[in-house]
Amino acid sequence: MTRAISVVNVDTVLMLFCKAPEINTVKTRLQTQLSAQQALAAHLELTQLSLVRACQIPNCAVQLHCTPSLEHAFFRDCAQRFPISLVIQQGEDIGERMANALATALLKYPYAVVMGCDCPSLTHQQISQSFEILKTGYDVVIAPAEDGGYVLLGLSSPQPCLFDAMRWSQVEVMAETRLRIQQAQLRAFELPVQWDVDRPEDWQRYLTTRIQL
Repeated sequence: MTRAISVVNVDTVLMLFCKAPEINTVKTRLQTQLSAQQALAAHLELTQLSLVRACQIPNCAVQLHCTPSLEHAFFRDCAQRFPISLVIQQGEDIGERMANALATALLKYPYAVVMGCDCPSLTHQQISQSFEILKTGYDVVIAPAEDGGYVLLGLSSPQPCLFDAMRWSQVEVMAETRLRIQQAQLRAFELPVQWDVDRPEDWQRYLTTRIQL
């Protein structure tokens, strides 16, 4: 189910993946130093920061891909406050969900980018740059993460080979993705390495840089 907004003459779509903000289900790894309520608040703050940046990109449709349903009050509030569509995530794991989201989006938009909601280092200028890169003819644009994964992936056509049977949440994800890109003979561009908020030290890093961000 999708709640759509009217967007005219747009050839790009940015899809932000987000989990419903429920206590003890989001940012649980922060709870070695934060309370469950503080971890929930961190999730909310990072998601709203991501939405603000996403909506700064001109002439770009923005979708918030939600799980487990669209009916959470936070998601409904986001749809009221931001010019976005709400979309339900479809798939058994994060790879299948990203692959499905990208394949569906690329039926309508020539260029699609997917990212999480917990990467404060990724600026709206860099997100906008990812679309410009795709428009120059690259098949893939990707932003590696310091932890060995990636925080953003953009495509100009569906590439299921980048998602099938991947061991997600492992330090080898980016390396394996690079290998698959090479094997598929895709033309790829890598943005600067980013950091996301998974561990207490990441949250402290965010807090020390929040004014600049």
